[in-house]
Amino acid sequence: MTPTKNAPRQLMRQLHEIMASADDAEKRLNRVVHLVASNMVAEVCSAYFIRGGDILELFATEGLNAEAVHQTRLRVGEGLVGLVASMGTSLNLSDAQSHPKFAYRPETGEEIYKSLMAVPILRAGRVVGVLVVQNKISRHYSEEEEEALQTVAMVLAELVVSGDLITSPDEDDALDKAAITRYSGKVFAEGLAEGVAVMHEPRAEIIQHLSEDYDHQKERLATGFDNLNKQLDEIMSAEDIIHHGEHREILDVYKLFARDKGWRIKIENAIESGLTAEAAVEKIQIENRFRMMKTDDPYLRERLSDLDDLANRLIRHLMGKAGTAAEKTLPDDAIVIAENMGPAELLDYDRDKLQAVILQNGASTSHVAIVARALGVPMIGQVDKGLLDIDEGVRLIVHGLDGEIFVSPPPEILESYRNAIADRAELLASYEGLRDRRAVTKDGVEIDLVVNGGLAIDIEGMHRTGASGVGLFRTEFQFMISETLPRIKPQAEFYKSIIEEARGKPVTFRTLDIGGDKDVSFLKREKEDNPALGWRAIRIALDRPALLRYQLRALITASAGTTLHVMFPMITNVAEFQKARSILDKELERHRINNRAMPSDIKVGTMLEVPSLVWQLDHLLPLVDFISIGSNDLMQFFYAGDRNNPKLNNRYDTIAPPALNMLKFIVEKCDHYNVPLTLCGEIGGKAIGALALIALGFRRLSVAPAAIGPVKMMIRSLDLSMAEPFVEGLLSRSDHSVRAALEDFARANNIKI
Repeated sequence: MTPTKNAPRQLMRQLHEIMASADDAEKRLNRVVHLVASNMVAEVCSAYFIRGGDILELFATEGLNAEAVHQTRLRVGEGLVGLVASMGTSLNLSDAQSHPKFAYRPETGEEIYKSLMAVPILRAGRVVGVLVVQNKISRHYSEEEEEALQTVAMVLAELVVSGDLITSPDEDDALDKAAITRYSGKVFAEGLAEGVAVMHEPRAEIIQHLSEDYDHQKERLATGFDNLNKQLDEIMSAEDIIHHGEHREILDVYKLFARDKGWRIKIENAIESGLTAEAAVEKIQIENRFRMMKTDDPYLRERLSDLDDLANRLIRHLMGKAGTAAEKTLPDDAIVIAENMGPAELLDYDRDKLQAVILQNGASTSHVAIVARALGVPMIGQVDKGLLDIDEGVRLIVHGLDGEIFVSPPPEILESYRNAIADRAELLASYEGLRDRRAVTKDGVEIDLVVNGGLAIDIEGMHRTGASGVGLFRTEFQFMISETLPRIKPQAEFYKSIIEEARGKPVTFRTLDIGGDKDVSFLKREKEDNPALGWRAIRIALDRPALLRYQLRALITASAGTTLHVMFPMITNVAEFQKARSILDKELERHRINNRAMPSDIKVGTMLEVPSLVWQLDHLLPLVDFISIGSNDLMQFFYAGDRNNPKLNNRYDTIAPPALNMLKFIVEKCDHYNVPLTLCGEIGGKAIGALALIALGFRRLSVAPAAIGPVKMMIRSLDLSMAEPFVEGLLSRSDHSVRAALEDFARANNIKI
């Protein structure tokens, strides 16, 4: 027997009656699991809830042995139920017992059931339980049934919110919370800060999930959307947003999400199924989160914070809790804590009072992290579990260099960090004092320091730090935020604005480097097992030459009357460079034939990111005007180690003899052919790495704007004639790393690292 087409709608109506009844929470839960089993023609429906932090306890069942209730327990991550709880995503299996995570509990009697569907029960984005249906026969539950079960799970979260089902926190939770005084995370934006904890958003717990007054709920939704868009318009019209290119670009994308018709239609359809407006928004939010977390595309997963931000804003508008802490009277030293945050929300805050931001989740490449770095606000993300349990008003230390947060630190730690914060403020001021001074060693060797960028605000960073130009301008961001391939005219206008903002300083544009971890919506790609080694960068450009032609046409147009510096990414062999160069030559000829304004000069180079190209330099160097080493990818491929894999973080070191010898070989080849060489990447962004590179013979480094000051200070304290023989002596060693030896040398010779 299979469920009827109208079963999910009938389920919602009956669910409304149960939840509105005067029965106690456990009785209502028992009625719900019986209803679900009957409606979905399932022999089993069971509800598990989390107790003690990581224990899933069976609270109710229809079909399993009744004696197992409150006796069967699984750890989060154990068995299929534990797997759903740990991942926060659904499972739909026609043969559950063949799954490697299947765990048999003899007291339940579940061994006779073959198929299984399980969905997480979520409260405020966190898993608080799991709802399961099972059948004896092998069957695949439909998408409609899965969505219905997810909706039931949402409603069951009401029992947790009310406190009727689980009456008090377990003692173990309280003890764990009291024991934690320090949290660790990842640095999204550097800095040190002291302040008091402020929770970013009020708890908008949805109390009422069900409603059959569809018209009223749709009217509430329309009003909520109107208020949301008015709020975004106010944010975008603020004076300090209008004049910031990067903020504007990010918020334009953000606003497109808010006005997406597809999102609104899905919410309206959810209301039609019997949900209140706020519950419908949460349902679609959960569905979007599940879909996006399943993708391997990091860019799409990072956009999840933007979508969550919008959905949470809309829910707060619908529930009359539209404000965040930004609308309150903030303390003068506020450290804002959030599960996640979108860029618009960060920009709501008074920057004179905001000292730092701590996120439970997030990503270093997300929009909010980009804005935090632009504003100079320290930010730590991906923090240990328990962050959101911190009480408001407690004193915090945020170490946005090591990724640590101290809660209510004792006086000795507080005093130590206050001194460190003061020292850092003094250090930053000293970097500012170097802005107009040359990056020249004590023995008179000048080093050219330029910046990496990809947005308009990075040009401001170039001027602010006194860098001499842009050594690498990543052009892909404009493509990544567009639903369609950007037209030539807007591309050219953007590139021209960058050239004009640079005010005569050179800007080297890298052509489109998409693929790998940088996807675009208008180019469909098949899933790849190793995307970093797959169809990306110049490989896409040569297979889809129209992409490259249009971009080069825009760059030529934008560079009229100036020198165009352009380079191609991910070149693996000389033939690839020659093909790319021939496309450029054809576009230049096309410009001449059409009597269009031409660049006054053209410099064409390539990124060196693939080790195979190192052994073709004798053939490549006579063809190029310059070379830029992309050290992040080059070292990743050199060591065959994924730089995004945390298990490999400390396995290899770029300051090690094999890597340094390869870099020295490249320097010598470029010197022989008199080809200018730049290194772009993380090695040169730290003073100790820059010291090694300069001693090897590098004379041009392209780093993040924030690295210019520290690297310049190191250079001005360096006697290169002493460093060169020392580093030369390290090259013959077989050590895993020579970083410590280089640091000892720097300290012994008063080199500021």
